[in-house]
Amino acid sequence: MTNPSRSVRDDFSISALVAGFLAVLISYAGPLVIVFQAARLAHLSEAQTSSWIWAISIGSGLTGLVLSWRLKTPVITAWSTPGAALLVTMLPTMPLGQAIGAYIASSVAITLIGLSGAFDRFIARIPKGIAAAMLAGILLRFGTEVFTSVKANPALVLLMVLTFLVVKRTLPRYAIAGVLVIGTAFAVTTGVTNLSQLQLAVVQPVWTTPEWSWHAVLSLGVPLALVTLTGQYVPGMAVLRTSGYQVPASGIIATTGLASLLLAPFGAHGVNLAAITAAICTGKEAHEEADRRYVAGVVGGAIYVVVGTFGGALALLFSALPHELIAALAGLALIGAITTGLIGTVQDESHRDASIVTFLVTASGMSFLGLGAAFWGLVIGGAAYLILHKPWKRAAPQLATLKKA
Repeated sequence: MTNPSRSVRDDFSISALVAGFLAVLISYAGPLVIVFQAARLAHLSEAQTSSWIWAISIGSGLTGLVLSWRLKTPVITAWSTPGAALLVTMLPTMPLGQAIGAYIASSVAITLIGLSGAFDRFIARIPKGIAAAMLAGILLRFGTEVFTSVKANPALVLLMVLTFLVVKRTLPRYAIAGVLVIGTAFAVTTGVTNLSQLQLAVVQPVWTTPEWSWHAVLSLGVPLALVTLTGQYVPGMAVLRTSGYQVPASGIIATTGLASLLLAPFGAHGVNLAAITAAICTGKEAHEEADRRYVAGVVGGAIYVVVGTFGGALALLFSALPHELIAALAGLALIGAITTGLIGTVQDESHRDASIVTFLVTASGMSFLGLGAAFWGLVIGGAAYLILHKPWKRAAPQLATLKKA
């Protein structure tokens, strides 16, 4: 248990600082590209795009910082990546005001689900092996991308892998910090970064008055809530539970849902629990002691706020780093989380087949009916669990015994 009288300063560590920074770096260098793409296709102005980045950054920063500090748990929040992908096709088809109205409807629905406690009851029914398998399946491609990136930039990636192994052997807590420093220094000195477009300026948020449209709510709002719950909150809670943090989902969902609601008029399509970047901050790479890893969430939240203040400028700074650098950083930082997921997948022998099915479906990257692999991994793996184990038959005698008692 964490001593509530201890402060962030007492629990601060370099490894937690690096983990929080990496979580932010990977968010901006990867999923933000989807936001830029959606904004370009919808013909948003530079001011509207910067406001959108400001809103999701500030929302992610404040919710992650406050939740991590209050719960003493590394709660990493971010914007909805599957939601942004949905906007690539949907945002160009409607006025921005109607899209904002749909964002608000989605946020209200997610907030009410969080406050009701229904999501907590759903998560509690997922077998641990299936939750661990879903986590391992989500993260697997990040581990393999370390080595598929070798072809594009062998010197950079192999240097980073070698740095990781050497520092892991000598100073394991600082392995990822060493990889970050060496990789970035090599990228800068070899001229593979692109900083020519960087201009530092404070963002002026742009208010867009919401417009109500049943068409926008049904075609964008409802799918946005669905993909955010299944694609972000389910795997995000799986990351926390697999890492041993038994925090209730209701408060996290309600807090991020409310933040999404307040920031929607400034362009935020949704702030939610992160999954992939969260795995960087919940493992031993952040700190050997689990009750001190929350500092990574506090640090990550603070960095989000700083980046959000300067909007597109610092986002461009992060995206200027080469893809191979980001891929190698992410994959090496997630090795511990992938290991935890794989161990959890095979640990419970009685559920092993269903867990492996979950892992394979999730790792496949499949998409069907507009829903991603994490959702279908949970559905198909859950169906396999029900068919193979028939848990309702075991529950019937237990209920009968309770009634007699």
